[in-house]
Amino acid sequence: MQTDIERRADLAACYRLFDWLGWTELIFNHITVRVPTPSDQKPEYLINQFGLHYAEVRPDNLVRIDIDGNTLDGSEAKINRAGFVIHSAIHAARDDAHCIMHVHTTAGCAVACKEEGLRHDNFYSAMLFNDVAYHDYEGVTTNLDEQPRLVASLAKRNHLVLRNHGLLVVGPDIPTAFNRLWTMQRACEIQLASDAGRGPNRVIPENILRTVPESRVASSSEVHRLIFDSMLRRAGIA
Repeated sequence: MQTDIERRADLAACYRLFDWLGWTELIFNHITVRVPTPSDQKPEYLINQFGLHYAEVRPDNLVRIDIDGNTLDGSEAKINRAGFVIHSAIHAARDDAHCIMHVHTTAGCAVACKEEGLRHDNFYSAMLFNDVAYHDYEGVTTNLDEQPRLVASLAKRNHLVLRNHGLLVVGPDIPTAFNRLWTMQRACEIQLASDAGRGPNRVIPENILRTVPESRVASSSEVHRLIFDSMLRRAGIA
């Protein structure tokens, strides 16, 4: 299990990696990671301080809050309500959702606006077969009464297309969630590119799709960590 220092370092580095990748939206969107707590205690997690760009996130300016939005580390920093509503709902409902990532990338938003959503007809989207959920758009996510519907939409899956909105993934740790989001983002990019080309798209037979997740690329936590660390080095963050 990571120490608090290691957890904060990974999360802050992940924010800056998102900036390097261009996965930022002014001062909005969030990456959160759960902090270990006793089983009889409400879940707590780390989130970015509202008003900072992802490039400015550091281990010491992350904010620790509980699922009710209460700040627990003595910080007077503000948090974004939309991030609290979305992330607290999922952290509370999914014991395995230790890390949650939400983005408004161009490719992700574009696919989220399409009626058919993400098709499983390219190398990367095939890896996500039977693991993508959808949640209908209800406006800016600031109302607590949307939380149960959001949780119900995600259910037990790890990838969520927020209709007309963006992408969200969950994972047991930061590296795994990162690789899931990278794969989902790549799948969206390729779908948009293939739709721009002449001629019909070729369907992958369902019997083939059903075998892909069993041999998913980078399926082990060790490989997820290798990918994450290599990207941090490439971005000059680690």
